[in-house]
Amino acid sequence: MLQENPNLAVQPDFTLQEHQLARQQLVDGGFTDDQAARSLAALWTLANNADKERWNLRQERLQEAREREEEEEEQRQQLRQEEAEAARLEDRKKNKNKYAPLVRGKAPSDPTILPAQYATRKLKAGDYCELHYFTNRGLEDAQLATLVAEPDAMVMLPSSEGIHSWIPAAAVKDPKATPVVKDEHLSWEEFNEAAPRMVTSM
Repeated sequence: MLQENPNLAVQPDFTLQEHQLARQQLVDGGFTDDQAARSLAALWTLANNADKERWNLRQERLQEAREREEEEEEQRQQLRQEEAEAARLEDRKKNKNKYAPLVRGKAPSDPTILPAQYATRKLKAGDYCELHYFTNRGLEDAQLATLVAEPDAMVMLPSSEGIHSWIPAAAVKDPKATPVVKDEHLSWEEFNEAAPRMVTSM
């Protein structure tokens, strides 16, 4: 197999002394020294042309093999991408919540309203609840009660069905707490404080 490109080969000068032995064999066969040199040059050219054809054919086959390999690799890569896309779509179908778009909302600027648990319990039960618990004064009382009350304290109260149940003490109105101002005795300023807060809590 050819290792060097014969297209780059340079024809030797067969008239030189180093080719004397090759010329001598032709001279012994009836050639003159000049004819022998020209014959050796012609033989070298024929052999070089044959080597060029073999070399070019080999290069064409190598190029075709490279192109075929590249095409197959491209097909394999395309198949991998299609399989990955199919797996992603399947995962997206199975886990819709995982791919749900994030809603970038603004951080709330209004202060958190935490009325007394007693008032919250009444709202949840659908009972009447005084607006006082949602005024500034009512919210301050609720905050103080939260800081003072025992977190684990429980009291027993009867429900509307007559069954007694344990509920957190913080959710029961403290009889010693500041007296509640009835709605009709609230000032307009207190009413404007409490009404929107109560609607928000509901």
